[in-house]
Amino acid sequence: MPQTLFIDTSTLPREASGQGEFTEVLNNQLAGARNVVGTLRWLKSGETFQADAADRHQLLYLMEGAGSISLEGKTHDVTKGMGVYLGPSEKATFTASGAQMKLFHLVVPQIPG
Repeated sequence: MPQTLFIDTSTLPREASGQGEFTEVLNNQLAGARNVVGTLRWLKSGETFQADAADRHQLLYLMEGAGSISLEGKTHDVTKGMGVYLGPSEKATFTASGAQMKLFHLVVPQIPG
């Protein structure tokens, strides 16, 4: 039977890193999610976040703000509502411009088949 779970993300503590601030909003501890981690990330103007998929699948969705993404040697402007999927071994770098950029970052490992 499906279970509904409400997580008030505004009550979760933010952690600082060399790539903005973040808080996990979906993981095993919060929701029993064993094969996925969901993270909210905040970048101030000029800050960057490098997503390195390594051996994982990643989805990054821009919830607020604007900036750019460097992907496969090209830089593209991004605004609210845009996103990117990164397959294993792909990389992308997000850079915030203007006001704060807020990203939703979903990471799923490759599951051997």
